[in-house]
Amino acid sequence: MPKLKNKSSAKKRFRLTAKGKVRFNSAGLSHMLRRRSQKMKRTNRGTQIMAPSDARIIKRNFLRT
Repeated sequence: MPKLKNKSSAKKRFRLTAKGKVRFNSAGLSHMLRRRSQKMKRTNRGTQIMAPSDARIIKRNFLRT
C-alpha cells in the first residue's frame, strides 16, 4: 500500500495544536481594509481554532498523520 501524503496547501494553511484541534489564520486582512470595520480587523488578527465539524473534514482529508 502506498504512503499517504498530506496536501501541501493544507500544510501551509492549517496547524494542529497539542490537543489535536485545528488552528488557522483568519481571512480578510490582506487588502481593501478601508471598508472593513475596526472591530472586524481587530477580531481577525492572529490565529483561531476551527469549529469541530470543519476540523474533522480537514484532518480526515488533508492532514493525514
